[in-house]
Amino acid sequence: MSPAKTVKKAKQPSLADFEVKIGPPKLTRFERARIVGARSLQIAMGAPAFIPMEGPYKGPIDTAMLELEADALPISIRRSLPNGVTQDIPIRALAK
Repeated sequence: MSPAKTVKKAKQPSLADFEVKIGPPKLTRFERARIVGARSLQIAMGAPAFIPMEGPYKGPIDTAMLELEADALPISIRRSLPNGVTQDIPIRALAK
C-alpha cells in the first residue's frame, strides 16, 4: 500500500492588508455592469448559481445581482494605467 498523498490547497491572500493602488477603492458602475452582464449570460446558458435561490425564479440578471451583493462571485477586476502597470483586485476587497 502506498502512503496517502496529501493535497495542498492554494493559500487565499488575506484581504485585511490588501491595498487598492489603481482607481477608486470601490466597484465602479461600469465594472458592476460588466460583472452582472457576464455572470447573467453564464446563468442563462445553464451555469449553476453560487447562492441558493429561494422563492420564484426572477431571471438571470436578478440572480447575478444577488450573487454580487452576497459576495459569492470569485471574480477579480484588472485595472491598468496608461504606462502598463496593472493590478488585479478581488471584488471582495472593493467596498460596495
